[in-house]
Amino acid sequence: MSLKEISETIDETAATLTLWNSMYGIHFSPSVNITGGEPFLRKDLFEILQEFHRNNFDLFVLTNGTIVDKHRAKQLSNLHVQGVQVSIEGPREIHESIRGKNSFTASLQGVKNLLEAGLEVTLNVTLSSLNAEYFTDLIQLSSSLGVQKLGFSRLVPSGRGVTMAKDMLLTERIKELYENIFSREDNGLKIVTGDPVASQLRMQSQDIYHGDIAMGGCAAGISGITILADGTIVPCRRLPVPVGNIKRDS
Repeated sequence: MSLKEISETIDETAATLTLWNSMYGIHFSPSVNITGGEPFLRKDLFEILQEFHRNNFDLFVLTNGTIVDKHRAKQLSNLHVQGVQVSIEGPREIHESIRGKNSFTASLQGVKNLLEAGLEVTLNVTLSSLNAEYFTDLIQLSSSLGVQKLGFSRLVPSGRGVTMAKDMLLTERIKELYENIFSREDNGLKIVTGDPVASQLRMQSQDIYHGDIAMGGCAAGISGITILADGTIVPCRRLPVPVGNIKRDS
C-alpha cells in the first residue's frame, strides 16, 4: 500500500470508531501494532506512525531491533510510541541459528537504544523445540538489560513458519512449559503473552471465568483485525482467511 492509501485507511478507521461510538455507544481505545517482516525497512514508517498519532491511536512497534539506532529510537519516543517488542529467540547461539549470524549483538544494541530513549521494551520469543529449554536464560537476559517485559508466543505453521512445522512443540510439552513460565512471574519482570492457549491456561489456574466462557485469548472478531501489506483484511495474521481488502472495501 502507498502512504496515501495507508493515510486514507487510518482516517477511515478513526471515523468508523467515532461513528460506532455515537450510534451504538461502543467505546474504543484505538491502538495499532506495526509489524512485518521488519517495519523499519519501510522508509516512510515514521510518516505512517505520525498519521496514527494524529488520530489518537496508541502505537506499538514489533521489530527485530537490528537497525534501531539512537536516532530512530528517539523518533519513536518523540511520537509517544507506547511499546516496542524486539524478537530474541534465546542465547546468542540459539538466536543466531534462527535469525542469522551477527544478529544477536545488533538486536541487543537496538534494545539498549530504545531503553535509553525512554521507551517501554518487551523481549519476545517464539517458542519451539529449538529454544523452549532456554526460557530461563531469557529471563536472566531481560533482567540484565532492564527491559520491562518478557513476552512469548508459540511457533505456528503459518507463512514462513510452515517450513518449521517439525519444530512445533507437542501439546503436553506446551502445557508443562507454560505452567513453568507462569510460576516465574514473581521476580519483578512482567511476563506477557499474545498466545490464546497460554491465556486460557493462565485463566484456568486463576479461575477467571464469566459464565462458561474464559475471558481472554484471541482478539480475532472481538477487538482486533489485521491489515496486510497489500490491504487484505484477515481476522489475525496467523489466520490467513481474507475477508476483504481495505483499498476497495469500506
